Amino acid sequence: MKIDKNILKDFNRKLNLLKKYNHNYYNLDSPLITDEKYDILKEDLLKMEKNFSFLKKKRTELEKVGAPLTKKFKKIKHLKPMLSLSNVFDRKGMNDFINKIANYLNMKNKMFDFSSELKIDGISASLTYENGVLKKGLSRGDGITGEDILENLKTISEIPKKISDKRVPKIVEVRGEVYIGKKDFEKLNKNFANPRNAAGGSLRQKNYNETAKIPLKFFAYGFGTINPLNYKTQSEFVNKLESWGFKINSFNKVVKNLDEIEKQHKKIERIRSSLDYDIDGIVYKVNDLNLQKRLGNTSNSPRWATAYKFSSEKATSRIKKISIQVGRTGAITPVAKIEPVTVGGVVVSNATLHNEDEIQRKDIRVGDTITLQRAGDVIPQVVSVDLRRRDINSVKYIFPNKCLCGSEIKKEYNLHTKKEDAVRRCSKGYECSFTAIEKLKHIVSKEAFNIDGLGKKVIDQFWKLKLIKRPSDIFDLNYKKISNIEGWGELSTKNLEEAVNKAKNISLSRFIYSIGIRHIGQENAKILAGYFKTIEKLENIFLHNKRKEILNELKDLDGIGLTQIDSLETFFSNIKNIDIVKTLIQKLNIEKFKEVSKTGKLSNKNIMFTGSFEKISRSELKTIAESFGGKVLGSISKKVNILVVGNSKPTRKKMEKAKELNIKIFSEKDWYKLLNI
Repeated sequence: MKIDKNILKDFNRKLNLLKKYNHNYYNLDSPLITDEKYDILKEDLLKMEKNFSFLKKKRTELEKVGAPLTKKFKKIKHLKPMLSLSNVFDRKGMNDFINKIANYLNMKNKMFDFSSELKIDGISASLTYENGVLKKGLSRGDGITGEDILENLKTISEIPKKISDKRVPKIVEVRGEVYIGKKDFEKLNKNFANPRNAAGGSLRQKNYNETAKIPLKFFAYGFGTINPLNYKTQSEFVNKLESWGFKINSFNKVVKNLDEIEKQHKKIERIRSSLDYDIDGIVYKVNDLNLQKRLGNTSNSPRWATAYKFSSEKATSRIKKISIQVGRTGAITPVAKIEPVTVGGVVVSNATLHNEDEIQRKDIRVGDTITLQRAGDVIPQVVSVDLRRRDINSVKYIFPNKCLCGSEIKKEYNLHTKKEDAVRRCSKGYECSFTAIEKLKHIVSKEAFNIDGLGKKVIDQFWKLKLIKRPSDIFDLNYKKISNIEGWGELSTKNLEEAVNKAKNISLSRFIYSIGIRHIGQENAKILAGYFKTIEKLENIFLHNKRKEILNELKDLDGIGLTQIDSLETFFSNIKNIDIVKTLIQKLNIEKFKEVSKTGKLSNKNIMFTGSFEKISRSELKTIAESFGGKVLGSISKKVNILVVGNSKPTRKKMEKAKELNIKIFSEKDWYKLLNI
């Protein structure tokens, strides 16, 4: 699927908003929006990643639950990362989630038991007990590292200081949610937007005696690290938590099929307003802990759990104008400018129209009365048009044939899929000022160079002042001139200079991701970094006589397909792109790729799979092979050491080629025997 520039631009805009809100909420204790609005924004980003394949491997701020940590509290690494959850919004989404689990485990047509819990709208915390004694209490932080708020957490009566059970595991990380009841919140004489913000602000008091004055409560819902792990199911462990003295939610329940899930979801949604705490959905976890272990995690969320969110909110408005926006990859996104309307407590004046086909399919016109929906959207989407209220003289919207820069825009044709892209795109790249500025915003983003103080608005400001026009300019800023700009002072300028200097040291994978090649997300960038190893080898792709050989070798890499290879060829065939990247490299210290070596039976072996497997899915087989130190390739060549053949529908050409190259061929049964699985 090709990148829709409008969608990508919308995604990046919302991502920058999320970063801003995270910083104010987690680090300044000064929320800019309500909890509901924040969750809507977060869920929208996750939904966009789910719905558009070109965003799926874009490792974003969504991986980091929270915000970069301040110096207010001591930082401690979680024993196991506190990942965020994927989200679903309807029965179909839940059914898709279940099917993905079944496919990964190669257990189709099997229903799984799920342990369910209400998704409390509070502050996540992790408690570490050693031999039953509470030793650590951390905030979620960025998901990898939390802040030491142990003394504040000890003020909560519902958190046991000691577990009086001789059989308690030697080490156990108990995870749960800190919250303030609605009734207690009403009694607070504090300037907080909502109960969640009140809980967060209270936990981040430097003086725990002040925290003790706040009626904080705690629901325990799960675990991180347990040693030894003596439990078979999620529900068994949750029940054990209750016997240890933790408070667990009375609505926790084990459900056995999709109908039970739907019934429970509808029931809780009906009564949610009567509860003394805020909730925004129900979390469903595969109950079997062995299956949880097999399923594992993606880079930002567990495969075995999801949050089934409650229904979205809708409103009606009128379209005053339709305009276009240009994104980082040149994608043109139409946006409806609407009469301001309140949707779910937020006043909005824009609605995304996604692309030209969407406008035509829904026959959206200027002047139309429309229904808007916010299912996690900050910029809502248009659900439908009220044809009864359409002006008789209204005319269909004609999508422009030129970019805002004046260049022709067109839909690209994918030679591999034999389909035309749904998105019109400007192909001028850095020659288009609208595209160039979006590329700059991508480069300074959290997932790329991660330059604090150089956000979207600052890039816009510096662009207008001609301080930055291309990526390398970021590292040649005139700080004396910046300090004299209104809104900038000596301290903020100094902080920016320090952040820019720090960003000069960057890993190879982050650098590859930062330069903004279409279809190259963070996971692709890591794979490419593992191939190139050093920036010097990457620079060989600039040379025409070496590029073809490199791109041909990339075909062997599992995770790099023809779409990515075509995109690399297009990007590095552009002389201006090469010049910009070369100039940027000269300003940086780009670290060599550090490969995490895993030793095992498959160390230094290249593996390839073909066919369907009876016992385990190919996705899980790949994960297992890598855990044993192997490397999985995507195409057959002399580099492959072992070809594993499934019992059903193996590719004959691959088998013949393997025999020709004297590659070892394993049947599914022999493969399991080799690895003892």
